[in-house]
Amino acid sequence: MTEQFISHIGTDESGKGDFFGPLVIAGVLADEKTAQYFLDLGIKDSKKLSDKKMLILATEIKKVAPHSIIAISNSKYNELYNNMKNLNKLLAWGHARAIENVLEKQHCEYALSDKFGDESLIKSALMRNGRSIRLEQMCKAESDIAVAAASVLARATFVQKLQEMENTYGLKFQKGCSGLVKDGAKLFIEKYGKERLKEVCKAHFKTYNEV
Repeated sequence: MTEQFISHIGTDESGKGDFFGPLVIAGVLADEKTAQYFLDLGIKDSKKLSDKKMLILATEIKKVAPHSIIAISNSKYNELYNNMKNLNKLLAWGHARAIENVLEKQHCEYALSDKFGDESLIKSALMRNGRSIRLEQMCKAESDIAVAAASVLARATFVQKLQEMENTYGLKFQKGCSGLVKDGAKLFIEKYGKERLKEVCKAHFKTYNEV
């Protein structure tokens, strides 16, 4: 890497726009050496990678970099959302936890996340470890290699958790919020009853009331 690279933590989330499945937030600390390694591996924003490729890359990231993955199951997500009544506050809480967890493994003075709301939300959610860190939010932050690595970890974990849910319930859970998602929700209700739908979905989505 040519210009001076500053070691930093990147954070990103996955599952925010998916009706089914958890919300996953990941943090990765990249220094000059691991950043170059990530670039050589072909790590980029997870939206540009296949699920299969992401699962392979996630294994490599975990081997070489201090990281943290916060996977919030649907039951827990719905409980937290009911308390906070605000998705950005919930995201900030998760990003702050990911940063704190990485800082427990290695000291770092700078963190970068994708912009989703007022950055004071993350700052106020940081605990003792994170108080002194310089925190920035940036639109399209996945162009940063640490954030891209975090996006890969978050999405790979989301994909794995969705697969586990499919194995548990014996149903296919579509990603996103399409008509197929509604069909899947109706099938779930037929099989398990509507009371249990909150076990697998984000109940504040309008899809929930539509089905």
